[in-house]
Amino acid sequence: MNRMKAAMLLAALTALFLWIGQSLGGQQGFVMALLLAGGMNFASYWWSDRIVLRMHGAEEVNEREAPDLYGLVRRLSQRAGLPMPRVYTIPEEAPNAFATGRDPSWPG
Repeated sequence: MNRMKAAMLLAALTALFLWIGQSLGGQQGFVMALLLAGGMNFASYWWSDRIVLRMHGAEEVNEREAPDLYGLVRRLSQRAGLPMPRVYTIPEEAPNAFATGRDPSWPG
């Protein structure tokens, strides 16, 4: 279901780019918008996890640096039947947790 939502969002954003490109630049604007949308979709598919982590200043931690957090993530991943993900911390006071990447087997 999440993949379908992501595909629909990317398709809607691409259609919006194409409409704006066509409106502003005719056929050349449409082609430029198509190339831009294709590049953005490619980049967001392959590098969105890295972009989000860098945007928030995330730092990868290991079991020695954050044993409680690392153990918690390990137990949760084992219970869910998923491979152990990389664990990062974000230097903010507000508690937050999110997962990023293309699929559960991706090491990102």
